[in-house]
Amino acid sequence: MRKYAIALALGAASLATMASAQVAPVQMPPIVGTRLDVSATGESTRVPNLAIVSAGVVTRAPTAGGAIQENSARMDRVLAALKRAGIDERDIQTSSINLNPEYRYQENKAPELVAYSATNQVSVRFRDIRNTGRVLDALVAEGANQINGPTLTIEKPEAALDEARMNAIASGRARADLYARALGKRVTRVISVSESGGGYPVPPPMPMVERMSAQAADTKIMAGEQKLQVTVSMVFELQ
Repeated sequence: MRKYAIALALGAASLATMASAQVAPVQMPPIVGTRLDVSATGESTRVPNLAIVSAGVVTRAPTAGGAIQENSARMDRVLAALKRAGIDERDIQTSSINLNPEYRYQENKAPELVAYSATNQVSVRFRDIRNTGRVLDALVAEGANQINGPTLTIEKPEAALDEARMNAIASGRARADLYARALGKRVTRVISVSESGGGYPVPPPMPMVERMSAQAADTKIMAGEQKLQVTVSMVFELQ
């Protein structure tokens, strides 16, 4: 038993030594030349392929039940219009439902309840941006009277961000070579690279339409281009 205990202890020590060796950080050779720190930004552009719009129905009635009932009926027509337009259910999400009392305020009198307002809003994702305006016009015709947006974005930006990263690295290396030539030196190695910022600003919703009238027609949505940026910090050794 003692032999087994010694063997197990030796095995455990060996495993601990191996684990320690695996996690030991790799020591970089010290910089013997000139250290150069460079920050560079790379860009790429893409045409947005996703529009996000908030569409809602606001109704008003003397009673809470009346406001909700009318709102539900009009929202059913709005949802049916989205379905006819080919919008998938996964691209329609209820964002808010509200019922609020409305009061009349007069001096030296208690507030008087005069009506209730009901609001039902859905967030809709349009994958065919060119078709967005036509669908919005159809929603208005079916009872939507509060529309905000669109927010134009890129659904899967990973490839565009990788392109921006490549451009950032190339820009940083070119800048390091420029400094090296100006100093009469050359770049001998890259010490480190870190990404200090990656992504693109999602534009805020455009105040395109709010409380649209039923006469709205032929609304145009222009996708344009969006810029994606990535910034990297690089450390070089010059000799």
